[in-house]
Amino acid sequence: MIDAPIIIGGRPVACKSSFDVIDPATGAAFARCPSADEDALNDAVAAARAALPAWAVTPIEQRAAMLEAIADAIDARKDEFAALLSREQGKPRHGGAAGEIGGSIAWTRATAKLRPEIDVLKDDGASRVEVRRKPLGVVASITPWNFPVMIAVWHVMPALLSGNTVVIKPSSNTPLTTLLLVQVANAILPPGVLNSVTGEGGMGRLISAHPGIDKIVFTGSTPTGRSIMENAAANLKRLTLELGGNDAAIVLPDADIDKIASRIFAKSFGNSGQICAALKRLYVHDDVHDALVERLVGMAQAAKVGPGDDPETQFGPLQNRTQLDFVTQLAEDARANGGIFACGGTPMEGGGFFYPLTIVTNVGNGTRVVDEEQFGPILPVIRFTDVEQALAWANDNENGLGGSVWSVDVERATALAMRLESGTAWVNDHSTISPDVPFGGAKQSGLGVEFGTYGLDEYMQLQTVRINRE
Repeated sequence: MIDAPIIIGGRPVACKSSFDVIDPATGAAFARCPSADEDALNDAVAAARAALPAWAVTPIEQRAAMLEAIADAIDARKDEFAALLSREQGKPRHGGAAGEIGGSIAWTRATAKLRPEIDVLKDDGASRVEVRRKPLGVVASITPWNFPVMIAVWHVMPALLSGNTVVIKPSSNTPLTTLLLVQVANAILPPGVLNSVTGEGGMGRLISAHPGIDKIVFTGSTPTGRSIMENAAANLKRLTLELGGNDAAIVLPDADIDKIASRIFAKSFGNSGQICAALKRLYVHDDVHDALVERLVGMAQAAKVGPGDDPETQFGPLQNRTQLDFVTQLAEDARANGGIFACGGTPMEGGGFFYPLTIVTNVGNGTRVVDEEQFGPILPVIRFTDVEQALAWANDNENGLGGSVWSVDVERATALAMRLESGTAWVNDHSTISPDVPFGGAKQSGLGVEFGTYGLDEYMQLQTVRINRE
């Protein structure tokens, strides 16, 4: 039995009920997770609020040192984290799972080095005007199932560094590694600074409406983000919402296919396509369309899809049955509307939630597989002849998380990329992020940004200080 209690006020708390955690490689339950109720949430918020005054005035260097210590503690148990992550999320243990844990460690260390700015707007003999940054209060983090450790780190570490206290609720599909992270951190942090709650349904609504929570940071679907925003209005909670993405890439006719094919493949199918900023719509000029599709198909057919505990596995299953069914529906709709499957296109036989790496052509805007975020290993490739038309198609979507342009002419590609309606635009790359560079969505892909000092500001209240010397 996996020991993964919720932590409130620095102590494990027993819950009255629990729920199954499913191994996506088998489709069968392998653990039980405690299920918190509204009373537990109230206790967690109360614990966070009680811990807030002392934590908020703890010098930032001390808070940063604790983040470094948390990174050390994760590192000491990285193999345990990776094994558990692979089991509940599905990604290969020695590939994506180990990479996520290593990335979480590095991101925690990078966050620990950030410092909020003090802006001096005026300083003369008569007066001084400063803009300072103070913690917001109690922050609630609601995390998704695609990167349950990394995204928890993205939410929690800047909140803690900024002097806030936190209540985190992981996805009920992948709660265990997040709960383990909270356990590890609580061996270092003062009681009540970081608390955890769980729940299969309704807990997110309780969190978003809770009057004792000052800010919510959420990564997940756009419909859920809208619901959080509506429920959070009662006490004007601050929000950071990183929501759905349906990122477009435009490959220009002069692109070097030999150079970019493997990069496009990796940026499309990483984590079996279950990445918010993955490349999800590939617009390719007619001059290079067939050559690029041929290269991508060859790599997809050579890839090893399998369970995360197999050392040869490169791509794991979809994380849950609902997502597998959704990807299957998109493929069926594409087929019914004339889509041609260059490879893949039907679920794999056997147990678990496996779907092959799939490339579909002869589709375009107006087809579900292009218009909707797949969040799975299915890539539509859309042929174009007019670059302006391709740009219009790329922008014709309610999402605007990221986008990219691929060309040997970097200046031309950059000019086109800047016309993409997206929070991030890449040139000859896609979905690359780093802890010192802001990341967030345009249009329906979210509010606010994460990472770096821009992201740190999202966890802090600006306070103008005007000092009269006369």
